[in-house]
Amino acid sequence: MVRLPLSPDELERGRRLGALLRSARADRSMLDVALAAGVSPETLRKIETGRIATPSFATIAALAGVVGLSLDALWAEVQPAPSGGGTVRPARPARAPAAGSARR
Repeated sequence: MVRLPLSPDELERGRRLGALLRSARADRSMLDVALAAGVSPETLRKIETGRIATPSFATIAALAGVVGLSLDALWAEVQPAPSGGGTVRPARPARAPAAGSARR
């Protein structure tokens, strides 16, 4: 399987993620945080330096939990502000028709 190159926005988001995790790690060692999160110190180093710009959700969630960041706060910090100045809302899934309301 061929992986498509990351966009400049994805690379920048990866750099912001790494910087935020590094800052939240504070004076804790990379080894301690990585082991507590269940990832290798090398993986954590690559995330913090932006070399892994799109780590898996499970990895991000584990690291955020260890360094005391909520996923909401983490996403708010790494996601770029919308260009229109408004808030971005996730698309709502289409609702299935209620039982017994089929058209005749």
